[in-house]
Order: sequence, then C-alpha cells, then structure tokens
Amino acid sequence: MLRFLVMRFALILLTLVVVSLAIFGVTEVLPGDVAEAVLGKSRTPGALETLREQMGLDQPPWKRYLNWVGGVFQGDLGTSLVQDRPVTEILKSRLQNSLVLAIAAFCIAVPSAILVGVWAGVRRGSVGDHTVSVLSLVAISLPEFVTGFILIVILSSTLGWLPSSSIVLPGTSPLARPEILIMPVLTMTAVLFGYIMRMTRANIIEALETNYVRTAILKGLPRWQVIWRHAVPNAMLPTISVVSINVGWMLGGLIIVESVFGYPGLGLTLINAINRRDLPVLQAVALLVAGTYAVSNLVADLMYVWLNPRIRISS
Repeated sequence: MLRFLVMRFALILLTLVVVSLAIFGVTEVLPGDVAEAVLGKSRTPGALETLREQMGLDQPPWKRYLNWVGGVFQGDLGTSLVQDRPVTEILKSRLQNSLVLAIAAFCIAVPSAILVGVWAGVRRGSVGDHTVSVLSLVAISLPEFVTGFILIVILSSTLGWLPSSSIVLPGTSPLARPEILIMPVLTMTAVLFGYIMRMTRANIIEALETNYVRTAILKGLPRWQVIWRHAVPNAMLPTISVVSINVGWMLGGLIIVESVFGYPGLGLTLINAINRRDLPVLQAVALLVAGTYAVSNLVADLMYVWLNPRIRISS
C-alpha cells in the first residue's frame, strides 16, 4: 500500500510539472503584448519598456518559468497585472464561491443519482426505468449553457421565481442569498446526475445477473438485503471511477456555468484573466484546476482499493 501511495504521489508531481510547462508555454504563445494590454491606449514606448522590465518580460522564457515555479513552491502565485493585488488574495474568495457551488451540486447529484440508479436497475424495463433513463439522456445531451438558459427562461423570465443572474457582492458570501445558487446548482447537477445514474443503473443490472446474487436469492434472503448487501457494493466500484471523472468535468463545467449566470468563482476569474491577459491569474487558476483533478483521481483510486478486498489484499 505504501508503494502504491508513493507511486501515485510521484505521478501527481510529474503531472503538475508537465501541466505547469504546458500552462507557461500556452501563455507565452498567446497573441498580443501583455504590457500593451495592461497599459491600454495611454501607453507610451517608455512606459511599455519600464513595465516589461517590472514584469520580467525582458528575461528569457526559461528564467521566467523557473521564477514562476519557484514562487509557486513558496506559496507566492504572483501579482495580478490588472488588479495589482496578490493572486492568492484574489483566488481566496473566488475559490470559496466555486466550492460552495461545486459542493452543493456534488452533494445533491451523487446520492440522488446512485439511489435513482439502483431503483431503475432493480425495476429494469418498467415505465419508471424508461422515464428516468430518457430524462438522464436528455440531461447529458444538453450542453451546460443550454440547460442554464432554459432554466433562466422558465424560472426567471417566465415564472419570476428566481433572479436571472447570480452576482455576489464583494465581501459577502453567496450563502447570504441562497436563491442565487439554485439555478447554477441545478445546471451542474443535471449533467452530473445523468452520468452517474446511468452508470449505477447499468452496474446494478450487471450485478443482479451474477452468480453470487442469484445464490443469495436462492437462499431465501430478503430482496432488500440481496440488493443493498450484495449487488450495490459491487456495483459501486465502477461508479467511483465515473464520480472521479465527473469531478474533473465539474471543474470545466464551473467555467461555463459561472459565465452564464455571472457567478464570481474560479471559472469567471479564468475567463476574465484570458480576456485581459492577466497571466499570473490565468496560470494560477489553471494550475489549481489541474492539481484538484489529480488529487480527485488519487482519492478515487484509494476508495477503489479500500472497497475492493482483492486489490486491497494484493497491495
């Protein structure tokens, strides 16, 4: 087990190094001049040269990369070129906002998707099974921005139940106005629910056809005991992988959902950084997303080992 953990942590570290190189390389080849974007129309040749020196743009790329990585290891993500504030300070509040959105969607989607998936798998071929299968397929097929616009049209423009945007005032928590979270959370929950529900349903159907489940039924065990003690634990193993993959999707989905609703989280911060060529913020958000995805995969692997006795014993 210790060897497994060491190898996984080494792989995460290698992944982050490669990602950092890719992030830095992409920001280097972006069109335009960062100094010109910061100064705007009032720029002068002298001011441009001075700003380039202050930003280190007069140094070779390899040296700037090493300086950036060195700062990251020391907890210094740099200073925003647009807001002239530490990137860590900017991301702190935005990360909190995104976590509120992601955790709410995750806590709603995952348990409900698993329960509905088990219910649909046990009642395979019924009207209820066909209904939830079709609805989940629709949820998966619709892009997040389409789902978001549909919710805005129905719940805000037509019924007037909810605000059309999810703007959070600086210095306040999104939990102070929970109504602004409903549509973004529903948008993210829809796709996440669809994927996990369909995977759980398929795994339950497969588990119910295995010999050990049939043996449990022949022994006369109650149906609920056969399902929850024999079928569900084995059906959860592949589902864990799907949940892990969808954690990565949630990170990308946040960008779209936050843009649709104007929610001030990491996704909207990333888009603003790209538009304004705020490279320190762009690099920090991209690295944070990559690190979160890598850690979520590690957690999924550990849960898979813990739930699977054969793998746990061999490791």
